[in-house]
Amino acid sequence: MRTAEDREQPARDGAGTLGALSRRGVLKGTAATVGLAAAGAAAQPAHAADGTATAGLPLRATARMGANAITMSVVDGALRWSVRHHGRTVVDTSVLGLGLGDGTVLGSDVTVTRTGYRTARTTWNPVYGRNATVTDHYQEMRWHLRDNASGIRFGVQIRAYRTGVALRYLLLDDGTATVADELTTFAFPDDTTVYSARDENAYLPVAPGSIPVTGTSSTDNGPLTDLPLTATLTDGLIACVCESARLDFPRLMLGSVDGRPNTLSAHLMEHTARGTGPVEPTSTVTTPFATPWRAVVIGSTHAELVDNAELVLNLAPPNALADTSWIKPGKVFRCELSTAAGLAGVDFAVARGLQYIEYDAGWYGPEFTTTDATKPIAAIDMPSVIAYATSKGIGVFLYVNRLALTDADSLFGLYKSWGVQGIKLGFINDGTQTMTNQITDWAKAAAAYELLIDMHDDVRPFGYERTYPNWISLEGVRGNEQFPTATHNVTLPFARNIGGPMDYTICYGQSRDKTTNAHQMAMAAVYYQPLNFLFWYDKPSKYANPANWPGLPWFNSVPTTWDESRTLAGSIGEYVAVARRSGDTWYLGAMTDETSRTLSVPLSFLGGGTYTATVYADGTPGAAPYQTPVVVSTRSVTAESILSVAMAPAGGQAVVLKPS
Repeated sequence: MRTAEDREQPARDGAGTLGALSRRGVLKGTAATVGLAAAGAAAQPAHAADGTATAGLPLRATARMGANAITMSVVDGALRWSVRHHGRTVVDTSVLGLGLGDGTVLGSDVTVTRTGYRTARTTWNPVYGRNATVTDHYQEMRWHLRDNASGIRFGVQIRAYRTGVALRYLLLDDGTATVADELTTFAFPDDTTVYSARDENAYLPVAPGSIPVTGTSSTDNGPLTDLPLTATLTDGLIACVCESARLDFPRLMLGSVDGRPNTLSAHLMEHTARGTGPVEPTSTVTTPFATPWRAVVIGSTHAELVDNAELVLNLAPPNALADTSWIKPGKVFRCELSTAAGLAGVDFAVARGLQYIEYDAGWYGPEFTTTDATKPIAAIDMPSVIAYATSKGIGVFLYVNRLALTDADSLFGLYKSWGVQGIKLGFINDGTQTMTNQITDWAKAAAAYELLIDMHDDVRPFGYERTYPNWISLEGVRGNEQFPTATHNVTLPFARNIGGPMDYTICYGQSRDKTTNAHQMAMAAVYYQPLNFLFWYDKPSKYANPANWPGLPWFNSVPTTWDESRTLAGSIGEYVAVARRSGDTWYLGAMTDETSRTLSVPLSFLGGGTYTATVYADGTPGAAPYQTPVVVSTRSVTAESILSVAMAPAGGQAVVLKPS
């Protein structure tokens, strides 16, 4: 179902002129403002009672949806923006603008030449996702502007959703433009804490002005953090800054601002995240051009933030593939590098309800010295393994280091002819405009050969899994294979996972885990990961006696794509509980930090009738978290029940709720 309304009008001359206001580089305080007459009304110049323009007042336009309002304004000639939720400040008055390669600053001295608004409501069905149906409902305000010094035409779009807000810039003149900098700032209220992480480091909760200096001489250097960037505000509000629809443009980072302790500023990456490849201090684009969306996902509670993550997808371009029937989310087992291990991996996948096996780094030789990914090592009879897997209904993924991707089209065509179903790309150099284009080109090329793609290392999400749903997962996180803390694990649902899918390699039954086995199990429901690598570091023989591993039935049955998702409780860095439905069965995962805790979880999301709850819980805590046993029990519950979810330190709980 879709409804939409779109209105646009030029700014008026004569008595209603908007004019060129005086140039000011820095906002000197909040000036008097002129609001919209009502939500949905186009922005207008300020008027006195007789209809003439009132001098000295800034132009202001606000998009509103639900509790959220995003405002853009012209104050003394300069563009500004702000965000409020239920009237409370999320982003205080902040700068808007772009810096061009020739030194022109778009946004510091402008005339508004045209204003317009749009309201739209659309529903769409992702190929896979957190929910089977997504509602795209927003109000948009847009301004066309002229830079008074250069005459360059550009624009700003702002949107308000019930789930958050977004903005982007438009370069309107025909031809090309060279962008050197983005001037967007995010001025947070006092007492804000942001969760900063760069590359594959752990999250660090700090004040906005205290982002640690990171980087090297060959990377972007400074007090910089990657996106998604989560901010906890006063009164329980929480917001996550993400980007969406990043096409032909460098990746966005945020950085602290000297002398402004609550403010973060945009930083367009000039180097790749790994510091290889050419440095790109500017990016030239063909105009007209729309920059990526800068999205602020907002939650009245921490749990609500997690459920609002689909804002990033709503801002991304729609699905570009006519046929998606071949795109199958699923669970994956990594095999050792031999024919026998591959065949055993297929049998294990069948027995354990997995959909794929994978040969990781080394299957074609040492990944940093071998750039020919067309020939397996002698220990692997690839045709035999793929034929056997295909006969059992199991797909095969192959890992490829970026150094072997000199001719991706040819390589992907070869893999398709082998019967491969997916590719895991390693050591991706995300960051610059060139690498954005390379990443999106790889996704398109893989789609042409009906291959799934999983991009690893420091690549960050921007909603492109909606546009090319064969790009089914990515890493861009301090991964679970590094055995992070439970605190890190319960930060991710509110931070990195807000931006998009997250390949997190569940390590069930590992003695190096800093968490309980039930905590690892719960990840399969808590995290959104449509391609879910399970039993990382393990061999099938480890699980030869299933009686020793009571969590196996959970992994056998848990899906990776969902009809409905509900976040039931949560606090970033402390605990989280998420329920997800597939068909008529719900899967509930709960995780805690290093503190034991018990959550009282109402089951009001269940349908009518009685359900059998199979509970996989922490037993008596062991000497180390990984030594805490998994205890299985069953009980009958209804929508009126309240589930007591007890978790050991660094523990968790996994629950299957199936109609009786």
